[in-house]
Formats: sequence, structure tokens, C-alpha cells
Amino acid sequence: MKSWWRKAPAAANDERLIAQAGGAERALRRLEWTVIRRLDGLLQGDYRTLMRGTGLDLADLREYQHHDDVRHIDWNVTARLQTPHVRVFTEDREMAAWFVLDLSRSVDFGSGLKAKREISAGFVGVLARLLTRHGNRVGALVYGTDLEAVIPPRSGRRHVLHLLHAMERRADKAEAAPAQKGMTRLADLLKSAATLMPRRSTVFVVSDFLSEPGWERPLGQLVQRHEVIAVRLFDPLELELPDLGLVPLRDAETGEQLWVDTHDAGFRKRFARLAAEREATLRAALAKAGVDALELSTSDDLVEAIVRFADLRKRRMRIGPGSMKAVAA
Repeated sequence: MKSWWRKAPAAANDERLIAQAGGAERALRRLEWTVIRRLDGLLQGDYRTLMRGTGLDLADLREYQHHDDVRHIDWNVTARLQTPHVRVFTEDREMAAWFVLDLSRSVDFGSGLKAKREISAGFVGVLARLLTRHGNRVGALVYGTDLEAVIPPRSGRRHVLHLLHAMERRADKAEAAPAQKGMTRLADLLKSAATLMPRRSTVFVVSDFLSEPGWERPLGQLVQRHEVIAVRLFDPLELELPDLGLVPLRDAETGEQLWVDTHDAGFRKRFARLAAEREATLRAALAKAGVDALELSTSDDLVEAIVRFADLRKRRMRIGPGSMKAVAA
């Protein structure tokens, strides 16, 4: 497992970015010009409502409301007044955000101009840059066939380039590597995240959630300590097959291939029904874990997706975590 725990001198970092992260630099500049500039006018004044920081300074006590965190209940005051009361803290402006990145072979799929991996990189680049511009720190866990890199939280544009470069290197490695054995083990990634994040943070789990079963419990355990947002990647072709005649379908993770007759209306209906059942099961699992979900399609406009995310955060603050449906296009 690789990590950037040691920070190299600034001059060395600059030279390395020029030599090694040219693609990441170009990608970030493109995002800054095409996405972030458009978002600046849409997200003005939303900074404090997009993320909750943490704080130690007690600001007030008030009666408990249904969306409050039970860990903030003041039991002494509650016993004295016979009514549940919670502590209200002054929030720090600075926060730490982690991107838990599933970059397994299944995210290479895309039926249009972009693959799920590109949508993932765009979302991570934009969110990381927006957060670090306000002095917040971002880190990442990069998963391919296992946990391959841990990037500790830091701030600054250079650090965002490190993060994007790590995603690029994983993409290059995936192209050169043979098909992996078995499906993605998302549960292992979530367990590692719980171990490697010592302080309460905002955690973005960016994945297509095509994984071996059993990830729901580790996700729920992660929610107990952190504020978790599931960023679910998908392609429209994964939900419904068009009539294309006889076509080969290949499992991106195992390499298994078979031919299917998409001209068969019965087959297309069965495929759509199974896909709908999988969608319902996934959304129910995320809701049960108390996780808000942002659904990102390969056909999405990234600006609209980030605006949906901002709206998700605003509504979440009003009605409490885990009480909303997934936000899709």
C-alpha cells in the first residue's frame, strides 16, 4: 500500500507535478475553467451550509429535536428539566473531508462519451478544489483490487493535483493489469476507512456499489463516527438495454464474457426488472445506514450534479440525516 505521509519540499513537488502530473494539471485546469467558474455564481453564500465542521466551544443549550445527534444530549440538564436538551457548539470553519474511492475495474465502463471513472475524477476534482480554496483539508483512500494508496488530508491546489494524479495512476495500472479475480470487496475498503480516519470528518464514498455483499454493516459503522455521503456512479445502459441485436457482454472485473440477444423483448424486460430491483435494494441499504446519496450518471452535467449536491446538503440540515431519498438527475 502506497502513501504520501511524508511531505516533500515545495520545489521538489513543483518539479514532480510538471514531470509526472501533467494530465492531472490539465484536468484540473479544465475543471476550473468549465465547472468551478460556473459554480462560483451558483454557490455563493452556501459555504457554511454545505458542510458541518466540528467544534469544542459550547454556544448554547436547547431542547432536543428529532434530527439532532443523540451524542450531543446533555444528560445532566435533561435530568434536571425532565426534557431532553442538547449542547450546541460553535462550529469551526475548517474541516477535513475524505474521498473513499472505489476505482475497481467496473468503473471503467461507459456507454457514451465518458466512463464512470471520468465522472468520478471530475466530481472529486471539483469538490476537492472547492473545499481547499476555503482552507479545508481533503484526503483520499484509493481502492483498485485492494487498498492501494492513502493520501492524508491536506489543503492547497498542489494537494488536489496529488489526489487526481493518484486516480490517473490507478487508471493506467488498471489498463495494464489482467482481469481481477472476483468482485470488488467494498466492505474491506469501508473497514479500512474506519480505521484510518481518527477524527470526525465528512466522508464521500465514491463508488458504483457493484460489490460483493456485506458492505452495508461497515458503512453503518462508519456513519456512527463520521458524516457520510454516498456518491453512486452509474451508466444508463446498466439500467436498461436497447435493442442492439446479438452483442457480447463482458464482466469488467472478472473478464467473463457471454453473448446476449438484445433483440429479445423478454430478455430486455427481465434485465430492466432485475436492474430496478438492484436499484431499490441499494437505495434501501443506504437509507437504512443513514447515508444521503448523490447519484451521478455518465451522462450528467457536472455543474448540475454539484448544484444538486448543494441542495441535498441544505435539505439535510433542515430535516436530518438519512431521512432523504437519493438525489438523482
